[in-house]
Amino acid sequence: MSNNKSSYDYKNRNLSDVFKELQSMQNTSSENSYQEYGQTQPLSNNIGFNYNTQNTKRVVNRSDDLKPSHLIIGFSILVVSMGLFFPKATSFSVSYAKEEPTEQITEYELNRHSLNIQNIISENAGMDRVKEQAVDEREVEFETTYTDTPSLPKGEEVVTQEGILGKDKVTVVKTYENGEFVEEIILSKEVLEAPTPKLINLGTSEFLAKHKVHIGDTMYFVEDGTLRESADETSNIKAEVKKSIDVKLLELPSEEYAKVSFDSIEGYIKTSNLTSSYSTPSIVEKNRIQRLLLKVNINMDLNKSSGLTLNDYKKIFTGLPNDTNKIFENNYQVFYNMDKKYNINGIFLASMAIHESGWGTSQIAKDKKNLFGYGSYDSTPYESSFEFTDYSECIETVAKSLVKYYLNPTGTRIYDGELAAGTYFNGPSLSGINTRYASDQEWHNKVYKYMEQLYNRL
Repeated sequence: MSNNKSSYDYKNRNLSDVFKELQSMQNTSSENSYQEYGQTQPLSNNIGFNYNTQNTKRVVNRSDDLKPSHLIIGFSILVVSMGLFFPKATSFSVSYAKEEPTEQITEYELNRHSLNIQNIISENAGMDRVKEQAVDEREVEFETTYTDTPSLPKGEEVVTQEGILGKDKVTVVKTYENGEFVEEIILSKEVLEAPTPKLINLGTSEFLAKHKVHIGDTMYFVEDGTLRESADETSNIKAEVKKSIDVKLLELPSEEYAKVSFDSIEGYIKTSNLTSSYSTPSIVEKNRIQRLLLKVNINMDLNKSSGLTLNDYKKIFTGLPNDTNKIFENNYQVFYNMDKKYNINGIFLASMAIHESGWGTSQIAKDKKNLFGYGSYDSTPYESSFEFTDYSECIETVAKSLVKYYLNPTGTRIYDGELAAGTYFNGPSLSGINTRYASDQEWHNKVYKYMEQLYNRL
């Protein structure tokens, strides 16, 4: 080893060379020191290095050797470095060779623990950063799919399939700093259950939205119209439909045409001729009246209630131009009561009274309160006719007689537990009554004319 300080390369020497040089320098220094004073060399203090003993005296020129401060600094750096990188893995023990100074005794402590780089970094960095690998089962969100649907009101949503969450098996590496989760890295993913998408039909029809209706709901004709075979004004006509009549909405092939059902007849009509109870609240009452009027015909059954309300009767009989004595106006409720009590059409009963009494102006009607000429014979009409105390008694007597003898076949259960005699029954229509009730063969047509007049007042 050179004693020239300037030629000493202490930065680029390896660790073993440094240890050997430190050992050699210590041995030489100790030998020279003790021989210089004529003393015997003591037992060597081993620090895991070999000492070479020389018997020749030597004067040490300290200016030519490494300074002690250099040795101390180098050794300190070495110890600190080993402490930082191998704090628990390695240690040295010091032993003394008592009998043989030249023999080096080196002992090493067995390292029973493998190095954990993560722990070393964490302990020396002042931050607890931990990574762990985990396997989780995680829910997978389902997708929601919207389908434009022209058969639904615009903006309305109908769920046709509920979504179901899926499940994945996920292997991840999670990172924690000071106990707080920081991030994770997904290593692998395995599908356990695929998610089921949620399916929603989204309405696009402005027509349905405007009237707040759906397929299958009831709509009404705004004006008289025709049902056609197809969505084309030139196609064949299937039915004529009156204003305010209700129809069932079946399909909506376009915003211009709708397929509807009118009393089991299916056909197409322009949507512009349809309305709803939401758009036209009064249409419901108008439809009720129109439905009643549809049943009015000369062959209609008269052994049934008319279906009219008390207010309907009041509306019909109030202000009749030909009812100058207000006989019918004052007895509208009587006709209504007969309608409900005896299952006889009250409008027919009133029309019959109007025809027989000339609106209550006949002598029999005035003198005997008999609006029907009840009991009269052609030869002696006035004399043979019945006399009543008031018009209501007359009206009820005739109603019961018609129900029992003319309107129902024999054995029909009628009122008060009685059975119909059916003596003059030839059908429940005007023409059937005409057969045995009046000798005038046009009697049924004349009575029906008044029925139409009264019904039209609705």
